[in-house]
Amino acid sequence: MRTRTSDISEFYVVGINYKKTDAAIRGRFAISEEQYAHLLTLAPSHHLSELFVLSTCNRTEIYGFADDAGQLAGLLCSATEGDYAIFNEIAYVKRGAEAIEHLFLVGAGIDSQILGDYEIVGQIKQAVKFAREQQFVGAFLERLVNAVLQSSKSVKNQTELSGGTVSVSFAAIQYIRERFTDLGDKHILLIGTGKIGRNTCRNMVDYLGTRNITLMNRTESRAAELAAETGVGCAPLEQLPVFAGKADVILVATNAEQPTLLCSHLEGQGDKLVVDLSIPCNVEKAAAQLPGVTLVNVDELSKIKDETLQKREAEVPKARVIIAEHIGEFMEWYAMRKHVPVLKAVKTKLKELHTHPLYTRLTGAAASGEGDNDADEQIQRVINGMATRMRQHNQGGCHYIQAINEYIGS
Repeated sequence: MRTRTSDISEFYVVGINYKKTDAAIRGRFAISEEQYAHLLTLAPSHHLSELFVLSTCNRTEIYGFADDAGQLAGLLCSATEGDYAIFNEIAYVKRGAEAIEHLFLVGAGIDSQILGDYEIVGQIKQAVKFAREQQFVGAFLERLVNAVLQSSKSVKNQTELSGGTVSVSFAAIQYIRERFTDLGDKHILLIGTGKIGRNTCRNMVDYLGTRNITLMNRTESRAAELAAETGVGCAPLEQLPVFAGKADVILVATNAEQPTLLCSHLEGQGDKLVVDLSIPCNVEKAAAQLPGVTLVNVDELSKIKDETLQKREAEVPKARVIIAEHIGEFMEWYAMRKHVPVLKAVKTKLKELHTHPLYTRLTGAAASGEGDNDADEQIQRVINGMATRMRQHNQGGCHYIQAINEYIGS
C-alpha cells in the first residue's frame, strides 16, 4: 500500500461530469454503494491509501493521493462497467491546487448541472464518511473536506447562489407541472426513496398539491416511513407491474445497476410521462420508443431555465470571492503543516538545551530557581514566534538559529 503523504503535488482529482458526457455515458462509470465498497478493497493493490469517490447524477470523480492520475483512474474503472480507454479519453485531470479549487467549486454548487444545487453537500459528506469508515481518509483529506463544507456553508449563508428552490428533484416537478394543468385525477408512482426520491416526494406534495402518489422502494419499510410522513400511499416493489400500468406519471430514483422500470411494465398501458432521475439510467432505454410514453432524464431536466437560476448566476462572482478566502486559509494550514517536523525538532533541542550544564552555568537558570513550567512556557513562546516567521517569510534554517538565540537571550 502507498505510504500516506501530505505533498500537495501528489493530490489529484480524476473524473467525468455532465459538461462532456451524457447520462448514458456517466451511467457506465457511476459507483453504487456496493461498487464503492469493492473499489476500496482493491485500492491497496493499486498502491493507494488515501482517497474517496464522489458519484452523483452529475459526475463521477475520484480524489486522492497517487504517483500519477492513471492509478486513480485505473482503480475507478476496475470497479465500474466502463472501459478504461474510453474514460481516459473523456476524463479531466486536475492536480495540486487546481484539484483543491475544483472540490471547493463542486461543494458550493458552482460546478453542478443545476447551478447552486445544494444536494451536493450531503453527497460529499456521505462519500467521505464511507471512505473514512474504511480508513482511507487521512489528516489532509479530513481537513480539506471540512474546509470545503465550511466554505459551502458560508456561500449559502452569505449569497443567494442556492436561493429559491431549484434542484434536479424540483426540476422534475416543474416539468410535470408544465405538462399537466390539473393533476387531480392523475396517478403518480415514485420508485426509490433515497435522498433524491424523498426530496421529490416532498416537492410533489408541497408544489403540485397532490397526494395521489404511491411510493415503492427495495426496502419496503423506508417507503412506508416516508408515506406516513407525507400522507401518500406505498406498495411493495413486487407490485410494480400493476402500479406502473395504472400510473399517469412515473418517477424513478433507484440508482440500481440495471433498469428498474422495463418496457414490459409500460407496453400497451396508454400515455405516460416517465422521469428517470437515476444515474445510471434505471428506465429501460427502449421505453422511449413505446407509443404514448414520454421519457426524460436528468440531462433534459437540467435544461430548464427560470428566474431563480438567473438570480443565482448573478451571485457566482460573490461566491467565488468567499471560496478564494477559504482556499487561502486551507493553503495556509497546509504550508504550516509542512513546517511541523522542523518545529518539533527545534522544540526538542530547546528542551535539551535547557537542561544542559553549560546552559545552566551561562544563564544561572538553576540558581534562579526557574521551574519546568516556566521553561515550557518560554520554549512555546519561542516556537510560536518561529512558526509565525516561517509562515510569513517561507524560510526555515535561519529561524532555527534565531530561535536558539532568542531562548538563550530571554
